[in-house]
Parts: sequence; structure tokens; C-alpha cells
Amino acid sequence: MQEIESLKVEIEPRLVSNDRHGERSYLPRSKKILPASPSRRLAPLNSNCVVCGRENANGLQLNFVAESKGVHATWIPKETWESFRGTVHGGIITAVLDEAMSKAIVARGWEAFTVELKVRFHLRVCPGERLHVEGWVREKRKRRILAEASLAGPAGQERAHAWATFLVPPGERS
Repeated sequence: MQEIESLKVEIEPRLVSNDRHGERSYLPRSKKILPASPSRRLAPLNSNCVVCGRENANGLQLNFVAESKGVHATWIPKETWESFRGTVHGGIITAVLDEAMSKAIVARGWEAFTVELKVRFHLRVCPGERLHVEGWVREKRKRRILAEASLAGPAGQERAHAWATFLVPPGERS
């Protein structure tokens, strides 16, 4: 088991815009402090995780860094993760975005599981590119947590965006 000891996060969702499909886009805004519980025990991290596991030789091995607004990581996809030649598989991209949101939740001392996930792909993701992924918590109500994640290219253009609902297991305190 792993403990989060002294993490304080400032976050409050802020509507940025409605995109062309009518979806609302949110970014975190520093204002409200959501302290993590120092005594809260979390599920152990899996060193063999396909996205973040350091011991998984075939995995993506992303290293997420927590900050006040959420988490972020740099990712350079390999050719072995292609679907069509020169294009990273959408399922791999989805897994990266899901993991970014999950890590943003864990960074706040919560444990929750993805129950619904939506991804919008904007531009092609090519192997060998240096990409930036970030995830943040948009809202928490009782057991339900809403989160978002974004994958951007080297010039900052968004390649994919995800929205997800996570659920804290019954009986867990959050």
C-alpha cells in the first residue's frame, strides 16, 4: 500500500468554451483547496501497468508529475503502437488519456475507477513525436468524479481530448 502524505491541491473548474460539437471544455482554476488525506491508503501502484509501469518492457512507461492543477507527462510514441502506417492507434491514445485522468484523481488522495469515457480525436498522432499529456479533475460530488485530459503536439496543438466519469468504490471514503 502507498500513502500520499502531504498533498494540497488548488482546483476549481472553469468553463473555457463550447466546442463545435456543443461539448463544454473545462480547465482548472486555482481557488479552492482540496487536501489529500495523509492517512488514506490507496491501492498499490502496479509496476507492470501498461501505461505507467516502469517494469513493463512493452508498456508506454509514462512518468506523470503532479502539480496544483493536475498531472502531466511527456510521451514519445513508438512505431510498434501504430494502427495505420504513421498513425498511433486510437486505443493507445485513449489509454494514455485515461491514465492521465486517473493519476490526477490519485494525486488528490482519492481512489476511483473509470465508468464512462469519451474521446475526441482532433489531429493525427504520429510515432516519434514528443507529445504532452495532462489530466485534471473537473468536479467531485459524493462518489462521482468528473475528469478531463488532453494530448498536445510539440507546438501545443491539441491532438485528442477526453472526458470521463470515475466512481469511488462503495464503502471507500474520499
